[in-house]
Amino acid sequence: MKAAIDTISEQVESERLLEETLTRLNARVLGVTLGALCASGLFGATLVLLLRGGPQVGKHLRLLRHFLPGYDVTWGGLLLAIPYGAAVGFIAGWLISRIYNWVARPVSGPAGGL
Repeated sequence: MKAAIDTISEQVESERLLEETLTRLNARVLGVTLGALCASGLFGATLVLLLRGGPQVGKHLRLLRHFLPGYDVTWGGLLLAIPYGAAVGFIAGWLISRIYNWVARPVSGPAGGL
């Protein structure tokens, strides 16, 4: 039979591990999630503007061609919207999670490092 202090120590250690695991963001998961959202958002915005038509299709969205070579509010640009959106979203999600994990890293030492 285990001593009460051993059981309490195991429980405290398991709670500490659980808390440390839950406070960290997975960079790949957040990157893929934001990548999918950005890809579908850019694709959807381009598609809506193309279907709407008009004299100046996507005047503001067209400015993205300065940052995304080859992208334009055209049917060809619609095909580039998915990989560009996925790449930009993945990089943004990866950076957000890395910065969050760095800022929220656990502080070692007694009393939380105070």
